[in-house]
Amino acid sequence: MAPLAPRAFRLSGPALAVAATVVLWASAFPGIRAALDGFSPLGLAALRFSVAGAILLLVQSVAGGTRPRWADLPRIAASGTLGIAAYNIALNQGELTVSAGAASFLVNTAPLFTALLATLFLRERVGARGWIGMAIGLAGAGLIARAEAVGSPLGWGAGLVLLAAALQALYFVLMKPLIGRYGPLQATSFAVLAGAAVLLPWLPSAIVEAGRAPAGALGAALYLAAFPAALAYLLWSFALQRMAAARAAAWLYLVPPVATLIAIAWPGEIPPPQSLLGGTIALAGVLLVQWRSRAEAAPRPSAPARSMLEGGDDGDRRQPGTGRILPPPGRRRLRHG
Repeated sequence: MAPLAPRAFRLSGPALAVAATVVLWASAFPGIRAALDGFSPLGLAALRFSVAGAILLLVQSVAGGTRPRWADLPRIAASGTLGIAAYNIALNQGELTVSAGAASFLVNTAPLFTALLATLFLRERVGARGWIGMAIGLAGAGLIARAEAVGSPLGWGAGLVLLAAALQALYFVLMKPLIGRYGPLQATSFAVLAGAAVLLPWLPSAIVEAGRAPAGALGAALYLAAFPAALAYLLWSFALQRMAAARAAAWLYLVPPVATLIAIAWPGEIPPPQSLLGGTIALAGVLLVQWRSRAEAAPRPSAPARSMLEGGDDGDRRQPGTGRILPPPGRRRLRHG
């Protein structure tokens, strides 16, 4: 019998979109480090999301998106305030002293905070494996904080990045019903615009900083706005409409190592070995929490924008073009409160 020919490896359009999203979101961490050479943490956040919000608003006007319901406005405002404005202020401030690779590993601990929130407020069972995973993840984060400490043994920069991870976890909880109602791209656009509105008071000072910033810092700020904050969400929405959310989510574990590799070339930093060890341990803890049995109701992994993961489970049916989740056949759709 003739030997079987090896099967050719091909990347589909959705897989290419997910791969590009991973690279773009990973590049945000070294991009922030580069942009902070010419911008304050608040100014960078204000400029970045003003530009990103304008891009997404243009996309929504061309695509013919719907307006949010009045009842959803408080949730949208909270999502933008906490998950866009406060998250990016904390992350930018933390990256003044924390390397890009270490920051990406710390932000990737957001599922640990999601599991904790689900336990405290939703009364979900975590189980022994989940608690062990949380302990391992936080131990890894502690190693990073110790390695990245500058001027203080407590590592306040790492603490601020961990605060950003906790804010991202809360963002996931707030965004879940909005994504189910409006689709991932439109719901995220609402949150980005709300966050940009909160950051608007700091836009004038950001414009002044832009006039004085080195070319590299200004280019990094504009890159952060156009690519990780806008284009990446467009690509992720495209992928989620054509690929199972759980399958797409698995790619996001590549964000920290890819961010570390990008940071070696841009802006040219190598994190301390203890940070890499702590990041590996933290990622192992996250994986343990994520891969515990279904009976323990594990939360899904995160991403820097990361709310896009909550677009639906493998069995969800989606409305073509919008990505909205449709109710199962024969069942009435439940309205979110």
